[in-house]
Amino acid sequence: MNENKGKASEKCMSLLSHILNVHQIWNGKFQPELAPYGSWEIHQIQGCHEINSKNFEGSILIIDKYDLNRMIQYSNSKGHIFNNTARDILFQIINHSTYHRAQIATEFRQNGLEPILTDYIYYKMT
Repeated sequence: MNENKGKASEKCMSLLSHILNVHQIWNGKFQPELAPYGSWEIHQIQGCHEINSKNFEGSILIIDKYDLNRMIQYSNSKGHIFNNTARDILFQIINHSTYHRAQIATEFRQNGLEPILTDYIYYKMT
């Protein structure tokens, strides 16, 4: 988005920030000492790579540290208590990201931009 900053809609940046924020919020279910971003807090494009890297490192730490079948109790933004496995929470991070990446791709196309490929299998081939 940086190369085409004037062409990408504000909605794209909002969605990208949201993906990063929610990933950090979910990682925080395992590390409550992290001060979470607001779900829809907007970031500058220049800081997104660093946030994404920290989120990735946090998720890898979770994979390394926790039994993926371990039940994690947490509350959502409305204060409701839930119990899910570590595996399910990590899957939620990926699933949530996929949903919003598709929205960003649609926004790009509506603004005359060709989105990059975000398919996992393509990533693994490169």
